[in-house]
Amino acid sequence: MAAPFDGGSWPAGASRAVEELDADPGAGEASDAPRVTLDDVLAEPAAPAAAPLPAPQAQPLGAAMRTARVASIAGRAAQILVRGADGPIEAEVAPEVDPEVIADARARGDAVLVELCDGALPLIVGALATQRPKALHLKAATITIEGEQELLLRSGRGAVRIREDGDIEVVGSRISAASRGLFRIVGRLLRLN
Repeated sequence: MAAPFDGGSWPAGASRAVEELDADPGAGEASDAPRVTLDDVLAEPAAPAAAPLPAPQAQPLGAAMRTARVASIAGRAAQILVRGADGPIEAEVAPEVDPEVIADARARGDAVLVELCDGALPLIVGALATQRPKALHLKAATITIEGEQELLLRSGRGAVRIREDGDIEVVGSRISAASRGLFRIVGRLLRLN
């Protein structure tokens, strides 16, 4: 068990140099070195006067990927609005991007992704979906929708359900079917009511 410190003696194992310095209190005062107190160590240095912040200026575009808004588009040429730029900037749509995708993004108010390089026109490389669409418009030569177990199309109280085993269920308040040519219904068993 360690002996308690009484203020005048050092615990066992203390350095002899420390004991000797403490034993001769007049030796430290004779030197010309200034004494440093605890208040001197803890005092905070005076902070230099802060320089005023520079006025915000338009940032150069530089080489980077940025988002932008499309102001206008005609073919593969577009005008884009980039944050930090003074006004619309000329841009072009990348060859692998369909200009109609960019026109749709402009109509919805979505952002586009732009490659910026010094010495070249900004290049629009894609459209970003930034909000859920209120209406979805699909237009293509062929549209395929596949569900491995089930496909359900529903609106209000009407629905069409297609299951993986081939069962098809059509539910609605009133169901109409019409044909301008032959209307053919084929099945092993036809049941009406």
